[in-house]
Amino acid sequence: MNSNKPNICIVGGGGIGAVHARNLSPYANLYFFNPTIKKAETFNLKFDGSGTFDSFEKILEADSIDALLIASPPQFHKQQVIDGLKAEKHILVEKPLCINREELEDIEQAVADAGSTPKRKGQTVFMVAENYYYKPSLIKIKEIIRSGVIGDIKSVHARKEFMQPAYNWKRNYGALLEGGIHFIALISGIIEETPIHVEADFPGLQPGTQERASVVFLNYKNGVNATLNYAWNKRSLTKGLFQHSVIRGTKANLIFESNGLYIIAPGIKKLTFPGFSDITGHKAMAVDFLSCISERKQPFSDFEKAKRDLEIVFGAYDTM
Repeated sequence: MNSNKPNICIVGGGGIGAVHARNLSPYANLYFFNPTIKKAETFNLKFDGSGTFDSFEKILEADSIDALLIASPPQFHKQQVIDGLKAEKHILVEKPLCINREELEDIEQAVADAGSTPKRKGQTVFMVAENYYYKPSLIKIKEIIRSGVIGDIKSVHARKEFMQPAYNWKRNYGALLEGGIHFIALISGIIEETPIHVEADFPGLQPGTQERASVVFLNYKNGVNATLNYAWNKRSLTKGLFQHSVIRGTKANLIFESNGLYIIAPGIKKLTFPGFSDITGHKAMAVDFLSCISERKQPFSDFEKAKRDLEIVFGAYDTM
């Protein structure tokens, strides 16, 4: 164990836990907790960890643990976040942050009580793992927009429709909350406003089932409109790759591959590749979290952005 590195405990696991472990392991001493202790031990061995915990309470009691990376199913997030903040642990929590408005309000109060607010030194760092805010494609898109080449934004139409089975805990939640929220965040990152009106359609939704397809319509006070087509039940020969989204401007349109593979826009090379080494943004997100712990600063993907995105999802479900 390196005493100069922060001690971070990864709570939960699965595929996303492994992604975080790979990105954090060079820069942090990692510990692991899973209700199935063998899974925690497997991760500890695989990622050259510093140890495991057999209960969440022991993590909270451990003064040596600086931060929690919560990658458990979303129904556990609220209480784990609140308890972690009360124990003065820095927190990076996976999306979705929570599953309803009541939980969001409880977390908001806990974040405020912990002092995890902008420009407050000595604060407990609270960050939501919205990797789409760190994607190279979004960074490049915003750079092109700022250049003025497409003029003012008139509308955004994002699309990601593919076939994905909903297994384990994912069966209990809609596709928009579990996966589509990333594309809501993408739209929020482009427009950088809070919508004044939200509507949605849920094609094929049957009573008593969770939605697997949605069309979300957003209106903003500056006159910009946005649409998201998101689905887990649409056949796609490319499994969702090479689907295009478009930003329409007063001067020109910008087209981008929805996963961030490439961008087509006037005034630049016709086909631009933002970068493949961190196409999902997870590495940049890990760097932000670590720097925020070190410098006690506010992360880019903070509670306010997560709240804005979740309110859009909850607003869409209100129209169900």
